[in-house]
Amino acid sequence: MRDFVFKTQPYDHQREVFDASAEKVNFALLMDMGTGKTKVDIDSMGHCFENGLINFAIIVAPKGVIRNWIPEIAAHLPERIEREIVLWRPGLSKAHRKELRDLYEHTGKLKFLLMNIEAFSTRKGVEVSRFFVKKFKVFMTVDESTTIKNRQAKRTKAVCDVGRGATMRRILTGSPITKSPMDLYSQMGFLSPKILGFKSFYAFQARYAIVQRRSMGSHSFNQILGFQRLDELTETLYEHSFRVRKEDCLDLPDKVYMRREVELTGEQSKAYVQMKNLALARLGSGDLATTQNVLTQIMRLQQICLGSLTDDDGIVHPLESNRQNELLNICDEVQGKAIIWATWTRDIRSIAEALRDRCGVQAVATLHGETPDSERQKVVETFQDRHSELRFIVGHPKTGGYGLTLTAANTVIYYSNSYDLELRLQSEDRAHRIGQENKVTYIDLISPKTVDEKIVDALRNKIRVADTVLGEDAREWLK
Repeated sequence: MRDFVFKTQPYDHQREVFDASAEKVNFALLMDMGTGKTKVDIDSMGHCFENGLINFAIIVAPKGVIRNWIPEIAAHLPERIEREIVLWRPGLSKAHRKELRDLYEHTGKLKFLLMNIEAFSTRKGVEVSRFFVKKFKVFMTVDESTTIKNRQAKRTKAVCDVGRGATMRRILTGSPITKSPMDLYSQMGFLSPKILGFKSFYAFQARYAIVQRRSMGSHSFNQILGFQRLDELTETLYEHSFRVRKEDCLDLPDKVYMRREVELTGEQSKAYVQMKNLALARLGSGDLATTQNVLTQIMRLQQICLGSLTDDDGIVHPLESNRQNELLNICDEVQGKAIIWATWTRDIRSIAEALRDRCGVQAVATLHGETPDSERQKVVETFQDRHSELRFIVGHPKTGGYGLTLTAANTVIYYSNSYDLELRLQSEDRAHRIGQENKVTYIDLISPKTVDEKIVDALRNKIRVADTVLGEDAREWLK
């Protein structure tokens, strides 16, 4: 496979994975977040296309991830490979149906259909994907494959059913096991039932789990007490997967930046448009001449993106939002410990409560203005103990972002961002400082086509938001 000419040169570990997997019919890229599994997958698609093995790619990913594939394809697929890319849209509008019909034609281009995992809970999504699998030689990828770990879920059954007709199959995840080794059954089953070699889930469970039959009233069920023969299971997976841990990638940059998109709900979109139009109208009349007022208006737009709106009387009105669910999905994928920064205390408390419900009370601690100094130090010491149960710190950058050493984490998630560049830089450095032995991944949650994007872009480029608004037309920021 040395004949493939890469558009962007792979890191050493990416080249190793590419050489091991590119022409495999079924393969699992078990690569930690931030190690570049998307690039490896795109390089494999390009190689297989140029060698006549495939001519179509179906990529399945969570809503917050699927759009990221568009710039990734542009960045890594060689320009010599002509391509057509269609992003699945629910509702099948007239324009979208035309896009799909255009994909039907054999044009000599590598065709991409990008689908969110929720599409496989719909009849149309399954029908369309099945049609392309029958018509083309399809390279089918399930990104963040823990979305199909539930073997009984409708979408899992649909993805596995469609995948059986694909020419080549991939799963991508940094953490294939989020709760138990039983999570592997449907993920590997998507690749091929032959990999694990069991005719049923119950046979797989009997081999690798210690199960006891329990009764509760008239209801009886199997309770898993523990696991066995895991070395054998690991050996079975070895031939069909490649594991990459961030700490083993000496060639990675010290900081890796990623973004996860969070679509606004209908309620948020309505409030956002109203607030933006009001702000523009007031700007036009000259009532919002000061920078402070412009930043206040931008802050309110960002609050809407987060799921609330504070009215002129200071009353907070909750709005339906997808953001917390997306954060929980990311936390499922994270290996080891993580820091979550949020700008509002109410969000910190809500996030902590949701994580405790999901991961246990001991797994989460908070750092904000109301946290006593004595408790802050205890939280830091416990978090820095790599053997402690404390996995997540949820904090405010102003409280936890200065002076503290939190190098036990190699993942930092920004649920929301402050407009203060110094806060951003200081909060990034809590994990990235002397004592950090691993690369650090920074993940920003962003609602596309909102001020979220401009704020994060400015902060990442080390531009002060307030200075930027002062120096350019505030209308452009609000738009």
